[in-house]
Amino acid sequence: MSESVIADFVGNFNAEVMATTEPVKGRVLLSQKRLVLAANENNKFTIPLSSIFDVAVGHVPPDLGDFFDSTVTVAFERNDSRHVAVVEGDDDKISKFSTVLFKAILNGTETTVKERARVGGRVTDDAFSTAKLFVSDGSVEFRSSSGTFAVDLATVTDFQRTTREIAGSDRPTLTFRHMMEGTAVTTMAAMASPRKMSILGRYLRIEYSDLMEELQDIELTDDKTEILVAIYSTGDMDGMPLADIVGTDSSAVTMLLRDLEEDGLVQDSSDGPTLTPKGEVVASRHLEDVNS
Repeated sequence: MSESVIADFVGNFNAEVMATTEPVKGRVLLSQKRLVLAANENNKFTIPLSSIFDVAVGHVPPDLGDFFDSTVTVAFERNDSRHVAVVEGDDDKISKFSTVLFKAILNGTETTVKERARVGGRVTDDAFSTAKLFVSDGSVEFRSSSGTFAVDLATVTDFQRTTREIAGSDRPTLTFRHMMEGTAVTTMAAMASPRKMSILGRYLRIEYSDLMEELQDIELTDDKTEILVAIYSTGDMDGMPLADIVGTDSSAVTMLLRDLEEDGLVQDSSDGPTLTPKGEVVASRHLEDVNS
């Protein structure tokens, strides 16, 4: 490849269009333009990134699934037909490769974004503007001449794909709610390419499912949930003891806060206990469940 290589490792791979029906060991090379699976000099298979329409981490098609463990499955178009290729490696290698692959496909994509379409319960009059999309491990950034707007994916409480009319035409749009400084914010991002929108949605689902798995491992009692919701709902407590707000003995509150700190949901600050981004997500989702 004439362009610079951004990933190069030895792994196992297979593709429906390759000559062999079983996975082979070889080099996996990725540049900003293409993915190359090279068993040897005479047996290489190139997938242009522009032909990829889906990326799945950990999922293997049934006809290839007997051979692979930790994987990235790439769906692509070739000669007007759709195919898949599977790359296998150890967990750490595949995790890093999948992140670099998503970046190579998505970074720099022109996006039409409304950064704060809704703040709390208020719909803003902010307009859509043009920005370049950049993804990284745990965040999505929209960069424009006026600055950078970043969304920490650990603060996302919900997202969905919709279609909206923008500048006179229907565009696939990703709408996601996230927490910023204790306030729920809705951001909308649209792309001209449905293919890239689908891949961005896949990336966000992977990141979001990892967060949900982390939260599922946390055991929340009713008392802990009450503390989280109290901090979330009251914000600046103006010096009022948290024990008075929840109607619980102060020593019991101290123990609960210590447990919540260990769970990564609460942190101490000069103004008293505050929620971490993960804690804001838990509290926000609980209130949504109660009010739904």
